Amino acid sequence: MNEPTRSFEVVVVGGGAAGLSGALMLARARRSVLVIDTAQPRNAPARGVHGYLGSEGTSPAELLARGRTEVESYGCVVEQGRVVALERTGDGFTVEREDGSVVAARRLLVTTGLVDELPDIPGLAEHWGTGVLHCPYCHGWEVRDEPVGVVASGPVAVHASLLWRQWTDRVTLFAHPGQSLAGPDREKLAARGITVVDTAVEAVEADGRGVSGVRTADGSVVPVHAVVVPTFMRSRSQLLVDLGLEVVEQKIGEHVMGTCVEAGPMGATAVPGVWVAGNVTSVTEQVIGSAAAGGRAGAAINADLVMAEAERALERGRDAPGAPVA
Repeated sequence: MNEPTRSFEVVVVGGGAAGLSGALMLARARRSVLVIDTAQPRNAPARGVHGYLGSEGTSPAELLARGRTEVESYGCVVEQGRVVALERTGDGFTVEREDGSVVAARRLLVTTGLVDELPDIPGLAEHWGTGVLHCPYCHGWEVRDEPVGVVASGPVAVHASLLWRQWTDRVTLFAHPGQSLAGPDREKLAARGITVVDTAVEAVEADGRGVSGVRTADGSVVPVHAVVVPTFMRSRSQLLVDLGLEVVEQKIGEHVMGTCVEAGPMGATAVPGVWVAGNVTSVTEQVIGSAAAGGRAGAAINADLVMAEAERALERGRDAPGAPVA
């Protein structure tokens, strides 16, 4: 790794809601902060962010643009790029980007998010985030009362079907051919008026307006206006693994929903000096929750630096009154 050309008190890896919120908290605390972001947010295909009080329906791009403007107004530096390596050096860290540039940081906040892994079915990836959905709280209102198809990709398909039934009474579950649907589950689905199709799904079809149906192996097409797929949510955690952290499975009940890096309630990890926030540590976190987690982590990082500076001042036997310790 090359020698660092710049130094910051905190480097934030990832500039989504979690990263920018953490940066905002830190910049307002008069910390020198660099945010490095790939500009490839998970929710980029979505038309709007929902459940975010005060920003309901705002496009993901606009929300992040507002956030960047806000953090930059407090002196935070936001740059586009991809971090390829994090290393501990003494009591801090070095951060290397894809272009070979290196910066130094006293503390790290990693908010790299996750990747949604979709079943290998033609049409799913093409319409992901628009006509192919996963979260009813994010998208349910927009397809209320419309025909919705749930494509089973694991054991949570029954739960997903019953959940989406809250928004529409026109739900069809395309059961996984390799998994038998138990009697009690079928009875619950039938009691709620949910149709079950046991034939394997071959493709998601679309017309000029978007998703139009689900084609099954027997050649029939079930008309739907949206397809729901419970994805496997895999954390973008390799940088953290390289620092010595472990990736663990995250479950809801007995079902594995994805992977994450564990952290405390304020985002502190098992590696001193490293915090995480957002989907890299919680696969179920929505945008507003990620923003809140980033803010908590930012405050915790500042508090950690404050205590370190107090200890350093005590060792020196002096302090500079009236100004933050650099």
